[in-house]
Amino acid sequence: MPGSDHSRFASLHDVELCSLAATGERSAFGELVRRHGSAVRGVLRRMGAQGAEADDTAQDAFLAAFERIAEFRGEGTFAGWVKKIAARLYLRRLQRERRLGAMTAEAAEDEAPRRGDADAVIDLEGALQAIAPAERLCVTMCFGAGLSHSEAAEALNLPLGTVKSHVKRGLDKLRTRLAPDDGAVLEGRRGNG
Repeated sequence: MPGSDHSRFASLHDVELCSLAATGERSAFGELVRRHGSAVRGVLRRMGAQGAEADDTAQDAFLAAFERIAEFRGEGTFAGWVKKIAARLYLRRLQRERRLGAMTAEAAEDEAPRRGDADAVIDLEGALQAIAPAERLCVTMCFGAGLSHSEAAEALNLPLGTVKSHVKRGLDKLRTRLAPDDGAVLEGRRGNG
């Protein structure tokens, strides 16, 4: 019966599904992909991957995760683990295409933050697109993919201070862009070092 695998695995925890997948149970891994696929693609899109590129990189990340599923020990979440794999794959893709150098050079070009209507819905995706690409990449890696500043610096092959600077500038610009017009300040996550 086609839907029976889904119903059989739907109530299991991610760690249990990983254990089953490690024994060769492909349907258990399929449930993990169903649960977390859109979140992984979302992180990749926030990092700058467009449409098919985000889909392809997410698929590659899940394939890599399936091949290395026995390495997952359940010390963190499966979603965080596969997001880190996806982020690293995307960064390798960027480095291969030599776009990373161009993105870092564009970091000097600042776009003035724009404010919308007081009744407007917060548009995080739009706000992320409005900040410099290097800042967007670092912010998304540290807050979307869950990498520490050190892990992001290693993955990007950048000095730790540069990553921290990009994250700080990016978050400052996002706070300014997303702040309500009444002057209230949005508080963000701190201490991701």
